[in-house]
Amino acid sequence: MRLAVPLQSAILIALASWSCGGNSSGSSGVNGPSSTNTTTITIQASNGLSNLGAQSFSPNPATASQGSLLVWRNADTTTHHIVLDDGSLDTGDIGPAASSPAKMLNTAAAQYHCTIHPTMVGSINTATSPSSMGSGYLTRGAGTR
Repeated sequence: MRLAVPLQSAILIALASWSCGGNSSGSSGVNGPSSTNTTTITIQASNGLSNLGAQSFSPNPATASQGSLLVWRNADTTTHHIVLDDGSLDTGDIGPAASSPAKMLNTAAAQYHCTIHPTMVGSINTATSPSSMGSGYLTRGAGTR
């Protein structure tokens, strides 16, 4: 019977830690609800070839909602530094095989570029929620007769 109490306590502590989101993944420094969407954009310039323009990023254009988080993942062999053209977001340097910290998109749509390689450009389009798409969605049986 004495063994049951410590075991129950250990289980309760583990459940409390898990339910509070306790993990070792770290924080992005951006406060917000845990339901915030994250969009990852891959920097895919090949072996430092920065003359790929809009093909330097995937997806391009990316789709994200205002207030969602953005992460750039560097799949290239050289360092990149991404900023929104309006200056509202700056990733800092992103080394090869690294990712930027998650940054909140505070604008509806945006253009961005690499400050180290200015020909590398991309854009972010505003995500449209399903409820605002109205008749753009097919209903059951639509398109079949």
